[in-house]
Amino acid sequence: MNEDGSPVSVASIHVYPVKSCRGTAVASADLDHWGIVGDRRFLVVEPSGSFLTQRTVPRIALVRPTFDPGSRTLELSAPTGTSVRVATGHSGATSTATIWGNEVRVVDVGAEAARWLTEFLERPVRLVRMVADFSRPVRRSGLAGDETAFTDGFPILVIGETSLADLSHRLDFPVPMDRFRPNLVLRGSRPYAEDTWKRIRIGDCVLRAAGPCARCVVTTTDQETLERSPEPLRTLARYRRGDDGGVLFGQNYIHETKIGTLRVGAEVEILEA
Repeated sequence: MNEDGSPVSVASIHVYPVKSCRGTAVASADLDHWGIVGDRRFLVVEPSGSFLTQRTVPRIALVRPTFDPGSRTLELSAPTGTSVRVATGHSGATSTATIWGNEVRVVDVGAEAARWLTEFLERPVRLVRMVADFSRPVRRSGLAGDETAFTDGFPILVIGETSLADLSHRLDFPVPMDRFRPNLVLRGSRPYAEDTWKRIRIGDCVLRAAGPCARCVVTTTDQETLERSPEPLRTLARYRRGDDGGVLFGQNYIHETKIGTLRVGAEVEILEA
């Protein structure tokens, strides 16, 4: 709850099975060692193993992944009506991928997924997934045992509805939340309150703040049309600059509770501000 006693709750939860592809809103999400189960567990890579995102390939935003954890089946679909469904539980060829300077072992999902993505993205790519013993420690603000999947650097991104409302009030045309790709959207907090909390509890899960999220060109990309404009980065830069010059929006969190469940509607308890 807020300092005045008014409640803060989880408005929505979003999972992004394939990094930089579209997300899915869910009613609840389990946590494991790497973060939200099913979040950023797959990665689109060049033949060299270097990762790709909307930063350089905006068309990735149009790919909608649906992952079934029971059958470990991943379906990729596009607005063109084409789709591909592949089993991901097999023990495929192990290779190396590079993400933000981290070299990690991965498993290739297979030729069928690679063909579909190559055709849709109009460039040669592969789809890879985490290996069973995947290890990628959180570099900044991480403690022993803190790890993440194929995120930019932290397991969970939190943004308050009022933070976006404040930003939208400053813009000529408001932008939707999907530009910022949060995992947790909060309701009832004051604007940018998520930046001021050091530790919070949601249900049985304790999260620790890891620092603000520096934003990039992805936030300027319309997720439906792929058109880019200077906003919202231009406006954010006027009042949300970090000490290093980065443009900040949203707060990164690390889950201290490695096994737990997050639910829409759950109250957010501020443990340390």
